[in-house]
Order: sequence, then C-alpha cells, then structure tokens
Amino acid sequence: MSELRYDGRVAVVTGAGHGLGRQHALELAARGAKVVVNDLGGDRTGSGASSGPAQQVVDEIVKNGGEAVANPDNVATVEGAEAIVRTALDAFGKVDIVVNNAGILRDKSFKNMTPEEFDAVIAVHLRGSFLVSSAAWSHLRDQGFGRIVNTSSPAGLFGNFGQANYATAKMGLVGFTKTLAHEGAKYGIKANAIAPVAWTRMTEDLLPADFAGALGVDRVTPLVAYLAHEDNQASGEVYTVGGGRIARIIVAEGPGWVQKDGFDVEDVAANWEQINAQDPFTVPGNVGDQMLPLIQALQ
Repeated sequence: MSELRYDGRVAVVTGAGHGLGRQHALELAARGAKVVVNDLGGDRTGSGASSGPAQQVVDEIVKNGGEAVANPDNVATVEGAEAIVRTALDAFGKVDIVVNNAGILRDKSFKNMTPEEFDAVIAVHLRGSFLVSSAAWSHLRDQGFGRIVNTSSPAGLFGNFGQANYATAKMGLVGFTKTLAHEGAKYGIKANAIAPVAWTRMTEDLLPADFAGALGVDRVTPLVAYLAHEDNQASGEVYTVGGGRIARIIVAEGPGWVQKDGFDVEDVAANWEQINAQDPFTVPGNVGDQMLPLIQALQ
C-alpha cells in the first residue's frame, strides 16, 4: 500500500506539547501536513501556563523539515478556541483536520470531589472539544471537507473509580462525536473518537511504569492519523487503541421486553431477566434506528 500523505492539509492538534498530542503532531507533520501545535503549557491539573511545550514541538517539526506554528491559547475559552483556529488560517490559509486531545486531571473519589474540580475537567475535555470544533466548523463546511478526531477514554465508556469528572467528560465526547458525524455527513466532514490506553504523564499514576514501552504513544497515533486522512470514510465511530490493538466500540441494545397494554412494578420484576438479555443485540445508527423496535411493537 502506498504511503498515506497529508500534503496540502492543515491540522490543528490541541494538547500537543506532550504525550499523545505531541506524537500526533509529529506524525502528521512528517507526512506532509502543516500543523498548529496548541498547548497551554500547564501541568496535568491545568495549573500554570507556558509557551515552551508547544514551541519545542514546533522546533522539532521544523528541524525535521516540516511546517508548524505554536499556539498557547486555552481551549476552554471561546476566545482561546477561536484564536487556535485563527492561527491556522493566518499561518496556512485554512484548516482541514482537528484533533481534540487537550485534557487535564483532577481525580478524587466522588465523595471528596468539589464542583470546581468537576467543572474544571469538563471545561477542558468536553467544552474545549466543542469550542475548537465549533470555531473550525464553518470552515470545514464551506470547503466540503473535514476530519475531526476526539479523544474519549475507557474511563468514560466503562467508568473508573475516582474519575467522575473525567469519565463524564469522556462519555460526553462520544455523544458529541456521533452528532457531529450526522451533521457533517453532507459536507464531507467525518468525526470519530478514540479511547486510548497509553502511558503518558496523564496516566503514569494509573499504569505501571513497566508498561511504558508496551503502551507507548506511538501505538495510538497511527489510528488517529488514519481517521484524519481523506481516505477514511468511517464516521461517528469510537475505537479503543493501545499496545498494538485496535477495536471498534459499539453502543448496542438488547432485544428487550414489551407489554403493549402497559406494565406495573411487579411486571418489571417478573420480566427482569428478559429486560437484561443481551442477545440478539442491535447497534442503532441513530435515534430513529433505536426507536424502531418500539414503534414496530406498538403497531
């Protein structure tokens, strides 16, 4: 198979000063994309700011013969998100690819989590992805092409102790991604999400250091790069990726139980096993697909 290239494409990668985002930016640039490297430059809790991390990645890209510019704006503010996309327009004339990767952690058990800690994580992961995508959306629509890759997480899909804020944001990104896929379909915009497992400064307390090599960021980025490529026609999907494995994650619905003339609490209890049955399951593509079995049962 011939090499997949991004010549003539302009990519915005948020949170690209370290870890996964850095690797995404380097890979896209190495394959010909012009890249806006965005990173606020704070620590993993979101505290502090520095233009250094983003600029260091830009310097590495330029040293390797690529084209990139740094942007240190905050994805969680309207002004910051608009400035990120404006950086792409001013430097390269357009934007084709948005990789929403920026994130912070404020892990606490639920009983100890404050509203401020909850809101801070939602603001960067979920609101930030919305704001940057929103700033780019009209440009993608007008040119009839776009690729958006959002960063979800297994914690969002399946839950994780001490991460109510993070898990909520990451599952929210699944619904966000699927909606963008529907709304972008007739404009050539594909939106997908990844749920990566990688050893980074965000996960170093969660994953053993012995896994650093096996779960390197280089084992995630190829999927991101493919989803960002014009050859990719998948949209509205979520993929888990890490350690050399990629798998599609599906939102499925079991066959369910129906009693058309209504039911009471005792009926629910008596049919609980059937209500919870998993097979045969279906994978709805939209809300209409999900409602179809109910509509058919009521006819």
